[in-house]
Amino acid sequence: MQIKKAEFICSNTRVDKLPAGTLPEYAFIGRSNVGKSSLINAMVHKKGLAKTSQKPGKTQLINHFIINDEWFLVDLPGYGFAKTSKANREAWEKFIRRYLTHRDNLQCIFVLIDSRHEPQKIDLEFCCWLGENGLPFMLVFTKADKQSAVKSDVNMAKFKKALSEWFEEIPQCFLTSAEVKSGCDAILDTIADINTRFVLPEIDPSPDFE
Repeated sequence: MQIKKAEFICSNTRVDKLPAGTLPEYAFIGRSNVGKSSLINAMVHKKGLAKTSQKPGKTQLINHFIINDEWFLVDLPGYGFAKTSKANREAWEKFIRRYLTHRDNLQCIFVLIDSRHEPQKIDLEFCCWLGENGLPFMLVFTKADKQSAVKSDVNMAKFKKALSEWFEEIPQCFLTSAEVKSGCDAILDTIADINTRFVLPEIDPSPDFE
């Protein structure tokens, strides 16, 4: 897929105030400081589109971007480690869960995992929650340029093995680096393929957002 246009649309915490769900949508989420915003910018070849920060927890809203006027890319708040109050963290988790379970045009959730680390409980638990709710997701291992390919492969294999305790089939995986833009085309090609099968969802006239 060639990226010709990438624009910010809006930031929100209310699912009922998001853009009309008439286009296929893809959400990116991961632990704080996993490199999510940097990867998004690398994918769409637009530095600064998604705001990056050295401080974990920078993204605190549901950020919508429209790509090629054809599909939505969504930058979600990172989970875990954000330096904020417990009440704020609980509020973020609530609206993230509400978004993921109520957004009918959401085609896939890309869960970002830091390839430098062995399987983390918080990542595995989030993947299991997605599985329990029947939400389609894929795994995106980040920061591949920070270590050897062998080390990345070992950590990816360990994560998939840990996940196999709960899943019969492991979701598709990508190894990426925002720094050298590796893996970006593979993700975009996968999105392009899913887009060809997109069916406009029926709109619930009285959705439950609680």
